[in-house]
Amino acid sequence: MTGPTDANGRKVATLRELPTSIEPARDLWPRIEAQLEEVVSDARGGAKPLRRRGEALRWLALAAMLASLAVGVWIGRSLLPGAGGETAPATAANRSTVPALAPTAFDAAYVSDPRYERQRAALVRALQERLAALPLPARTKVSASLAAIEKAKKDLEQALGHDPGNALLQELLINTYQDEMRVLSDVHEASDPGRGI
Repeated sequence: MTGPTDANGRKVATLRELPTSIEPARDLWPRIEAQLEEVVSDARGGAKPLRRRGEALRWLALAAMLASLAVGVWIGRSLLPGAGGETAPATAANRSTVPALAPTAFDAAYVSDPRYERQRAALVRALQERLAALPLPARTKVSASLAAIEKAKKDLEQALGHDPGNALLQELLINTYQDEMRVLSDVHEASDPGRGI
């Protein structure tokens, strides 16, 4: 295997042995100049100038941006909070064992399915009765889970209040709603005779 060689065919051991400049075999400028003149003459002639193409692209980008904004506003308006939902009655019993599970503005904004609202309201109404049927360790575990979920919902809602367009926070909030429904459903099923958590 032979080593690298320079333009004259001599072996080169280091980069310092290479020449600092090499003249091209032919002059490239006349061809470049001819191509530039061709572009300029096309721009002056019947072809669309580059400036007009750029302006057309800018107008197209502006139209696309406005269309995206309109779609975003339309989607956002469909997610606006509705006119409040049912709330769990505040009694001394449910304040001591379970945090308030009343729907919030974010519940209405992100969970607008009426079936979900009815099912959640029914599970919340029966929650105290179902918790009473559970053994004390299970009741403590469920209450702690619901308190953690409620705290997570409030923290996420507060963070979304500062950054309402944050998709990650929105997804986390929806997951928290799903966790809440899972716990409420598990409590409902676990309090049936012969079942447990």
